[in-house]
Amino acid sequence: MNIQTILWPTDFSDDSRHALEHAVAIARWYSARIVALHAYSPVMMEVPALAGTGAGSDAPDSSRAAAFRLREEVASWRTGVDISVDVVDRPAAKAIVEYASQKPVDLVVIGTHGASGFEHLVLGSVTEKVLRRSNRPVLTVPPRAQVTSSLPFKRIICPTDFSSSSLAALQAAFSLAEEGDAALMLLHVLEDPDENELFVPRTYDVHHHRELREQHVTQHLASLVPDSAREWASPRIRVVAGKPYEEILRVAHEENADLIVIGVQGRSPMDLMVFGSTTNQVVRRATCPVLTIRQLAAAGHRRLMASII
Repeated sequence: MNIQTILWPTDFSDDSRHALEHAVAIARWYSARIVALHAYSPVMMEVPALAGTGAGSDAPDSSRAAAFRLREEVASWRTGVDISVDVVDRPAAKAIVEYASQKPVDLVVIGTHGASGFEHLVLGSVTEKVLRRSNRPVLTVPPRAQVTSSLPFKRIICPTDFSSSSLAALQAAFSLAEEGDAALMLLHVLEDPDENELFVPRTYDVHHHRELREQHVTQHLASLVPDSAREWASPRIRVVAGKPYEEILRVAHEENADLIVIGVQGRSPMDLMVFGSTTNQVVRRATCPVLTIRQLAAAGHRRLMASII
């Protein structure tokens, strides 16, 4: 990864400030700058009949007040990182996605809202929309009260299903592990085979089907580790069976993971709605930060495969 600019959206909440701690850690590793972005949606809309009277809209004053407050807060922090400030008068999710796509932003770091019960499955409308719409990598950070990980990242898990997006995630995981001198685990979840798959004629005893699948996947995962990565680390490989998101979360809990790096499939209309069912559930339920990476372009996929194989 080549991270030069990190976008940190803030609503002045503790969840946002907690996400900033992670943005600062990554910025230090990559010598990157941070852009603190606050999106302000005017509460009052100007009434045409009152246009020019100064009544009906407090947007300019409120926007300036928000910018002043954010600059004051940034000035009071001692992060050792270059942090600039920008305030825009647009709905938050739209502003974040547009800013990230139109500016040279390499990573978005955003906090999620904590809740329990049914609300535990709700990230918050802004974070939800950013995850669905952003074409940039997004790091979601759970609330301080819920997070079980610690900084700096020392235990990183990268689930892969060998798709283009998961290979892009793997590339990012290698980079973060190297920068942070962290232990990296490559994880694959074997789902139960289709019932008809077991009745296909094979050259081996069908009762050993899962065992052979696991061996094949383990070998394939090992082939994804480039020689350069073996020089500074010995990535662990783990293959488990079950429902992907449940197993990813279980392994992350067992390993006390500080970060999960996971790919998101393409940009189809359905993907824009759920941003990948497995990724969706992992992001919603994880108690450590989750970095989501969009699918590589075809050329990027070929280059990455060539570098690995």
